Amino acid sequence: MSISFVRWQPWQEVETVRRQLDQLFEEMVPLTRESFTTTVNRAVRVPAIELTGTENALILCAELPGFEPDDLDVQVTRDSVSMRGMKKSATETEPIETESSEPRSTDEVPGEANTTPPTSHVYTSEFRTGAFHRVITLPVEVEADKVVAVFKNGLLTLTMPKREDDRTRSVKVSL
Repeated sequence: MSISFVRWQPWQEVETVRRQLDQLFEEMVPLTRESFTTTVNRAVRVPAIELTGTENALILCAELPGFEPDDLDVQVTRDSVSMRGMKKSATETEPIETESSEPRSTDEVPGEANTTPPTSHVYTSEFRTGAFHRVITLPVEVEADKVVAVFKNGLLTLTMPKREDDRTRSVKVSL
């Protein structure tokens, strides 16, 4: 019985792992400037949508959690939907109330009403804030003046009737 020794080469193993990781990332996201920008925009700033159709209408649903109707501007044309929105940080709009047994200033007397807003510090925030703009091209033309919008629980639903000439019609063909 013969034992042979193989010398361990840790840097070669590290290089093999690096190549495997590079290959994995190339398969997940092609590294072109255009596709990378699109992927980042979709992941970070642009709301997810679902566009479905019935015989008479197109239905567009957009996920907009944390938005209020006043934060959105939605415009529909015959062949597209434009959505714009601005989401502010929660700390900018509503300061966190903290109760303290000590007065906040030397002028404040315990028991009296304080009109000075409390100071808060944000240590970590993963909330998505800022503006977005998205234009969705529709597969058929719609009646823009007959769109019905419902915004409930962060979900925007647009029901857009198809134009009469774009509706699916069946005609019996005589043979």
